[in-house]
Parts: sequence; C-alpha cells; structure tokens
Amino acid sequence: MLPEIKLSVRTLVEYVFRSGSIDNSFRTATTLTEGTKAHKAIQSTYQETDQKEVFLKTEIEYEKMMFMIEGRCDGLLFRDDEILIDEIKSTSKDLSGIEEETYPVHWAQAKVYAYIYAKDHEQKEMIVQLTYIHAVTEEQKKFQSHFTFEDLEQFVNELVKQYFPYASLMQEHQIRRDHSIKKLPFPFATYRDGQRKFAGAIYKTIAEESNIFANAPTGIGKTISTIFPTVKAIGEGKLERMFYLTAKTITRQTAEEAFSHMKNKGLCMSAVTITAKDKVCFKEETLCQKEYCEFANGYYDRINGAVLDIFSHETFINRSTIEEYARKHTLCPFEFSLDLAFVADAIICDYNYIFDPKVSLKRFFDEHKRQSALLIDEAHNLVDRAREMFSADLQKSDFLTLKREYKGLNLHDSVHKLNKYFIEMKKKCSEIGHLVLKEIDTDLINMLEEFVHNAEIELLQPTKSVDQTLLLDTYFAATGFVKISKLYDERYVTYVETEKNEVHIKMFCLDPSYNLQQISKKFRTTVYFSATLLPLQYFLDMLGGTSEDYTISIPSPFAKEQSEVFLQPLSTRYHDRDHTKKQIIDMLANLLRERSGNYLIFFPSYQYMKSVYEDFSASYSKIRTIIQNNKLDENEREQFLLEFKEDSTEPLIAFAVLGGIFSEGIDLKGNRLNGVVVVGVGLPQLCLERNIMKDYFQTTGKNGYDYAYTFPGMNKVLQAGGRLIRSETDTGVIVLVDDRFLTQKYQGLLPGEWRDFTRI
Repeated sequence: MLPEIKLSVRTLVEYVFRSGSIDNSFRTATTLTEGTKAHKAIQSTYQETDQKEVFLKTEIEYEKMMFMIEGRCDGLLFRDDEILIDEIKSTSKDLSGIEEETYPVHWAQAKVYAYIYAKDHEQKEMIVQLTYIHAVTEEQKKFQSHFTFEDLEQFVNELVKQYFPYASLMQEHQIRRDHSIKKLPFPFATYRDGQRKFAGAIYKTIAEESNIFANAPTGIGKTISTIFPTVKAIGEGKLERMFYLTAKTITRQTAEEAFSHMKNKGLCMSAVTITAKDKVCFKEETLCQKEYCEFANGYYDRINGAVLDIFSHETFINRSTIEEYARKHTLCPFEFSLDLAFVADAIICDYNYIFDPKVSLKRFFDEHKRQSALLIDEAHNLVDRAREMFSADLQKSDFLTLKREYKGLNLHDSVHKLNKYFIEMKKKCSEIGHLVLKEIDTDLINMLEEFVHNAEIELLQPTKSVDQTLLLDTYFAATGFVKISKLYDERYVTYVETEKNEVHIKMFCLDPSYNLQQISKKFRTTVYFSATLLPLQYFLDMLGGTSEDYTISIPSPFAKEQSEVFLQPLSTRYHDRDHTKKQIIDMLANLLRERSGNYLIFFPSYQYMKSVYEDFSASYSKIRTIIQNNKLDENEREQFLLEFKEDSTEPLIAFAVLGGIFSEGIDLKGNRLNGVVVVGVGLPQLCLERNIMKDYFQTTGKNGYDYAYTFPGMNKVLQAGGRLIRSETDTGVIVLVDDRFLTQKYQGLLPGEWRDFTRI
C-alpha cells in the first residue's frame, strides 16, 4: 500500500505559488467577516441550477506516494453547454490595481478544482473564472479563461511534482519519528514517587480523548511527565501534534530541556519554540515592510527552501536555531517560526497563541486541532490571563485627539459621536466615579463599527499627512472591542471609570470558563497542570472543567522533614503594617543569626516591600540585601538570580513581590536558597474589578469573596513557598507571616506538609 499524503487544494497551491514579501502595512481587520458577506453576496446571484461550496477530492499517484487532494470550490456554474468554476476573492485593495496575472496562486486554486471536476465528470474542457470583490465597496472585477482537460491535468501533475520533495521529507521524518518513539525509554534512570502514576494518567486521558486537571507538586517532574506520554501517543498514531503552552519564558526553557533529554535517548521529533515578535526581530523597529526590512522583502520567495533546509538538519528548533537559519535565508524569524510551527510535531508557545481571540494562530484549522493535544503548564496562571484575553477596553482621550486631528474629514463625524458618548457616560458616573452595566450597549457597538469602517478608508487611502499611529492603535482597540462584544453574555459586565478628564470603558470577562471550554473542546485532549491547582474545584470552575473530565492530585515526592515551617501571627493588613514592621525586621535578623544563608522574602506590594527593605537596610547595613525593581528586563532578572551563590559565606536577603517574576518558575537548587518568607496571605488589592467579580460569583451560588480574593491570593503564597524545595536533596525554612494563617479557612488551604508548623 502506498503512503498517503492528505492535503487541501489551498495548501498545495500556496506551497508552490507563494511569493513576494511580508507586508504588515495596514490591512482591514474586517476582511474576514466582510469577505464572508461578499462571498455570500456573489453566490446569491447564482442561477438555480448552479452550486456553491462544492466539495471536491481526487487521488494522484506520484513517485510511489498517493496524494489525496481535497477542497471546496466557491461556485460551480452551468452556462449552456459550458461548465464554469468560480473562485471568489475578497480584498480591501483598489481593484484597478488587480490584473489578470496579478495573483497566479488564485488561478492555480481554481484550476485544481476545475481539474478534479473535469476528471470526475469526463469533461474535455472547463472555464475558470476569478471574481474579485472589494470587501467594503462590493465593487467587482472578473477574469475568465478556457482550459482543456489535458492542460489542467498537466498543470496539476506539475504542482504535485513541485510539492513532492517537501512531502517526501515529511514522510521520511514521520517514519523515523514513529520508529524512534517506539524505542524511546523514559529519559531518566528512574521515575520519582508519583511520576509514573502521573504520566500514566496523561497517556490514558489522551487515549480516551478526555481532559485532565492535575495538581502535581514541585519536584515530581511535571514537564517530562506530561510531554513523554504525549510523545508516546503521537508515535502510536493517537495524535498528530502537541502544543506545550506556558505563561513565562523560563517554563518554555524547561520544556525545551525535556525534549533535549529525549533527543539524547534517541527521539527524532520536530519541536518548534515560538518567541514573541518584538523579542526576535532583527531590526531596531518591528516594522514588517519590504522597504524597511530585508527579512520581510521577498520572504515568500525563500521560505520553502528554508523549511526544507531546517527540517533536513534539525529536530529541536528553539529561538537560537530559528535565528541562525533565518539569517542564513534572510527571513523574518517570527514569521519563520509560525511557518515551522504549522508542520512541526510539537509547538512550545505562550497561552495567547491558542486562546487569545485577537492573536491566536489562525493558520491552524479545526481539522489540525482535532488531532492535537494541549499541555497547559502552570495552568493556575490561565485564569487571570484568559480574563484579560476575553476583555476589551477603550479610552475617551484617544477619540478626543482624533476628533481634533481629523476635523472636516469623513472620520470626524464618527469620532465626534464616540467622544460625545464618553462625555454622557462620565455624567452617569456621577459622584462615585464609576458605573457598572450588565448589558452590552448596542449603540456603542454600532458607533464603533461606523468608526472602524471610516478608519479603514482613511488608513487605506490617507487624506491627511499626519502620523497615523494613534488612528491605527485606536482602530485595533475598536475592532478588538467589537470582536469581544460577540462573546458577551451573562458572564460579562461593562464598567465605566472616570479619573479627571479621562473616561475608561471596559467589557470585562468575569468568568472565562465558557470561552476557554469552547476553544479547548476543538482539541483532542487538554491537560491542565500546576503545582498549585488548589483548591481543585475552583480551577475546574474557572478553566471550564466538566464532570466528565479527569482530576488527579499527586502527593509531594519530598520528605516532610526537608522543610521546617514557621508561622509568625502578625497582622499584615494595610492599616497595621507600620505597627508590625519592626517585628518582621527582628524576625529576619534572628533567622539569619540562627541559620545563615540565602533568603527570599515576598511582600504583597512594592510599597510595603520598599518600606521594610529601607528600614531593614538602615538597621542592619552589614547584611547583603537586594530588591526587585518595578520593571526588570531579562538581563536584570538574571543578575538578580546570580546573587544567590552556592555555599556563600555571606548571607543574603532578597526582597521580592508576591505574584511577581521571582515568585514562580525559578529554580534555585541546593544551597543557593535556604529559606522563603511570605508576608501576608496574598490577597489582590481591593479594587472595582475584584469587587464586581466578588458580587458576580456570589450570585452564582459560590463564595464571592473566596473566588475574587482568597483563592487567587493563596495561590501566590503556595507558588512563592514552592521556590524552596526543588530536589530530593534541598532543605530549608518557610516562614509564613500573618495571623490569618491560624484561621480554619487558611489552614485548610495550606499543603499537608506545611500544616505542622512552629509558631514564632
């Protein structure tokens, strides 16, 4: 039996015919919806005997491979004795600039449909028609050509011939990959306690096409325990690919290390890391235009050769490998990583590439997702991240500035209306400075749609020589707002806040669970895992879990004796902080006298941290201290961590913020860290958003305060404490500073190994 290569008509023709440059100069964001409308507008003019969205497929044998090619043509039209394939393309470009040969890829797509139909129905000749329609004005332009069946057959065979080297490389890779997976052992000498059970649960979940929520403590080896069984499932044909989703760069590196360990044991599998565009861009400005950037200019003329090159020589393709090959082939490293991800076996990337409706990987269609697994690392972070992804906001000042800049122009009327709307909202906020609305204001959405339409016309053909940055930013904010409005339901509120002359309107997603569920159910399996997925029911509720999903809690593999837990019952509430500050400072000094070493002390706010740091430094100037700055780049972050030296004779106290970059995802093994002090119970600051959440969850039958404040706060405490014991040989001290830790509620939220504490 010949190996089968399944591919869509579009994939085939785009591979062979894609050419030209990356051009991220303005394109209308409404093209997709307007394009669908435009397609329907043309299809509605078809005659009764005509057909639309016709599914066509064929098989072509070439070089001992069977190519299964399929797709849907927009229109199949019957005119007297002639049969016509209509390919509709919507565009926001001026139609006068489109000539018959402007887009060979469009002709190619239509000709493949014509070939399949002619072959199935023994037609000697076909007419191919390209219909271009302007997405905004609905102006049309048509081109027609006649082709004999022999012409079409020769054309399609030539396409397959050009696609063959890539298909052959992928086929050979898949054979090597599956063979290597079958022989692949667990990459470490032994399983840690609970690790085999965890890995087995992941494999079973994938086999049964289910989802799982796993609370797997630090030290169990969560990354390899999730990736290894997923790799095995790919080798057995249960999956085609996996996405390993993270919230932070550091956890991406841990995933890369896991693949590296398996590579050393013989695994041959392609894994690609996607790094944010602004981090990998080779140019000073992230400006994706051929006139400015040589890596964008002619990108599509060189991409196929680069893909063949990198996949012929590499398996684990991280940021540095992508940059190396991108320079070699003069390609944009970010777009290159996306093109590689489309064909890779494993993709390591941020949550937003899957879940954010504004930036998700559009090129992954639902049929790809059905054969993919999502592994969501540090899944506790997804709750707040998803809330932001599914929310959208606007500022009055942007529309006021645009109103002044575009006076007397077409755009002026729509920004004037919006500015007026914000003024009316400000009046309604009255004395308290804010307003909360349960329903979406359809008048606002209509005004924004009008603004978007007018802004597109201005951006495509500027009438004024002004810097368009603000217009572009406001345009994207408005399109984002309109897009999110389509998700708006009972889990949302709209709130208005005022500060001096500024008015801020936000569509706020209170509960992201439904939206997350709608996205994750398109995938075969979703694995949510974290060392602090506690309380489990809270995360099931917030991440869209159902009664059919599996849950697992793995006990800590570390001995209880590895960490000594102390509790200092002081009030760290805002109004008591000045009174109890001296006791915290004295406790730190005593800790260093009794157990010299390196300590991390976490505070609930920058202000509180700074206040204790200054007083401590003044009283104990000879003790080495460092403090986390408000904004740290990657180098400063690394410098901070390098201060934690192994076997240092000089003690160190590092002051950091709870929930900040040092409270999770960092590994300071051995003697680099001897103790962690957590000040407070981590409650988020009292604010309008949290209070709206509290009221909302109360109405759904849950404890609103716990869902808005207690559980998110305790998660930060558990994450910070989890920095201490990272391996079987680590030991140290955890000090919890707050009298609330003595209450029954907080005792119930502490991990079992922390409950046997000594009171200071």
